[in-house]
Amino acid sequence: MSIDAILEAIVSDGPGVLGVALMDPDGIPVAEARVPGAGALFPDGELSAVAAEFGRALGEIEKASGAAGGGSMAETVVALERFTLVFARLEPGLVLTLALGPDGNLGKARYLMRRNLLEIREEL
Repeated sequence: MSIDAILEAIVSDGPGVLGVALMDPDGIPVAEARVPGAGALFPDGELSAVAAEFGRALGEIEKASGAAGGGSMAETVVALERFTLVFARLEPGLVLTLALGPDGNLGKARYLMRRNLLEIREEL
């Protein structure tokens, strides 16, 4: 299955999932999928633009987690008024980013991300 198909499956199987993007170290999307109309929530209509804005914060989280002896960041959840963002580290420099609407199921979204990480890694 292609990366695009995997991301589409996460979006379609996750209640309230607005979109999901695979981001490289420079904040450039490798692949992205979203529900129709979700782009209105994001700057420039793309989840990748939101994820890129959080790139610096994720870098600081990586530094802090290393300093604390906790190892690399595995997952970070940022709850905002209009949506929730979930960042899952795929491998160094690659982050899977998911946007969830206020009525979404965070537990199911996190499960779908974890369940598909290995399959995405295999496609890289």
